[in-house]
Amino acid sequence: MSRVRFGIDEMLAAPRLAARRLGLVTNDAARTAPDPGVRSRVALQQAGFPLVRLFAPEHGLGAMAADGAAIRDGFDALTGLPVVSLYGERMKPSRASLADLDLVLFDVPDIGARFYTYIWTLWHVLEACAEFGRPLLVLDRPNPLSGDLCAAEGPLLDTEKCASFLGRANIPIRHSLTVGELASLWNREQQWGADLRVIPCTGWKREQPWPETGLPFLPTSPAIPSYESALLYPGLCLLEATNLSVGRGTDLPFQIVGAPWLNAAQLAGKLNAVRLPGVVGEPVEFVPDQNPCCGARCQGVQLHVTDSRSFRPVKTGLLLLASVIHTHRAEFRWAHYPTAANPTGVHHFERLLGRTGIQDLLQDVLHDVASQLEQVTAVEDWRERVQHALLYPPT
Repeated sequence: MSRVRFGIDEMLAAPRLAARRLGLVTNDAARTAPDPGVRSRVALQQAGFPLVRLFAPEHGLGAMAADGAAIRDGFDALTGLPVVSLYGERMKPSRASLADLDLVLFDVPDIGARFYTYIWTLWHVLEACAEFGRPLLVLDRPNPLSGDLCAAEGPLLDTEKCASFLGRANIPIRHSLTVGELASLWNREQQWGADLRVIPCTGWKREQPWPETGLPFLPTSPAIPSYESALLYPGLCLLEATNLSVGRGTDLPFQIVGAPWLNAAQLAGKLNAVRLPGVVGEPVEFVPDQNPCCGARCQGVQLHVTDSRSFRPVKTGLLLLASVIHTHRAEFRWAHYPTAANPTGVHHFERLLGRTGIQDLLQDVLHDVASQLEQVTAVEDWRERVQHALLYPPT
């Protein structure tokens, strides 16, 4: 049995809170560690915690709505509670939705990538709690990719040119922090002065990737059904801004990339020739049932991570993208990606990467790109900057 316990488990074991009316930001991916079949909100309600309102991030309370789809307010069949959507008409809780609450709880699993939007729901909730004078309690969980700060990958977000709901603060793509640590960092750096408290998880060491927790990985959204997809997501999601399929609508989302016109053997050969640590590429065929390439037989490459500790997904994704551009200049296209947060879908690559000007770099001669990716993915003083926010010291 795993020794890891989440913040929700520690809260359930603690003395009852004095608060009489609680709001909870959550979804179906938030479960208890001792029994992964139990949703956090149900466990809290059954334990007698006075929940009166739920808030749901992107993908809705069920964590299964389509990527980028607007979510409506509603009611939760499991608890009977009203659900306020934080991905659609609003991204930030209103004063009215917080006015009658004594405390707001946040329990949503993250996967460790800057453009995975759950953390920006946390950002807006924290900002609203500070603005409207409501305390926030974050129930922490492990970062599935590990909290190894040596594995963090940039670039740091350019907040003047690339801020969006895919990133509000200048953090790296792979940030190596937990949601509780991010909340503490933002509360200090933004000088919000929110009444913030974090209940840490226990039994987890920050260098541990998810498989070492001994806990099952539960899908956090439709396209993240497995740890393998989560591990590759910080790199392969960058190709979402192109006319290539990243495996949405297959059994291997964010583990494969391809198109009907792709030379899979050539692309896999180029990637493997670079000998990136911890990953190899294999030519495959697949037929996605989502756009782009919906229903078309795609030639593609499946990435196999052989060593998660040395693997660097962002550098791998950028090199893979550069290789596609270099070998398929006539067929490759950048693409818009409309969502509720960005209805036109323009500038999607810049919003994902967090930096402008990199498209031109990727279209240069391949060996020049490879030599410059180290600078693109550098995290500068990130390790020193976040020391005050760390809840789990490096071993």
